[in-house]
Amino acid sequence: MVDDIYCQLRFRLLLVINRVEHEKIKCNGLPYIAVVSGGNCCFGNNLTLNNGLRYNPIGYPQPCCIVVSSGAKLIIGNNVGMSQASIICHHSITIGDNVKIGGGVKIYDTNFHSLDPIVRRNHEQDMANKKKEPVIIEHDVFIGAGSIILPGVTIGANSVVGAGSVVTKNIPSNQIWGGNPAKLLRVLHDE
Repeated sequence: MVDDIYCQLRFRLLLVINRVEHEKIKCNGLPYIAVVSGGNCCFGNNLTLNNGLRYNPIGYPQPCCIVVSSGAKLIIGNNVGMSQASIICHHSITIGDNVKIGGGVKIYDTNFHSLDPIVRRNHEQDMANKKKEPVIIEHDVFIGAGSIILPGVTIGANSVVGAGSVVTKNIPSNQIWGGNPAKLLRVLHDE
């Protein structure tokens, strides 16, 4: 009981220190949150963060990891739930309402390094030439455990991403996708 109260106090302090705009949040365990000066992070109402095996014992022991770089913007909508997820925002990530993000999911809006091997030799050039593209996850999406969402992807409303998928291109609304790279498995219903 005392550990849970202490953890909640540390979590609230994390939100204040990182200037996270937020409403009602349920946090089980302590996430890692780092919003760099000049970054913008906004959590909607009824966000639930499950951190570590104690709160979602499906094999991903790490806490949620949320990183927002300077000049980047992360917006998470209402009634979103995530477990042990990593969201790394160097440009723009928008997550709609009623989204479920499974254990160990990774959402990246950057590839972290230049694709050119010569450019990668110089750290400053490497960082200046890394790909950064927005990620948009629309309302009522479910992303299965262990999936990876890559830069420039939009996942349409009501869609499902199967566990362990690597999403490299846009997913239309009302579809189930899975695999590496993810491909259409089934249409849920007419749009």
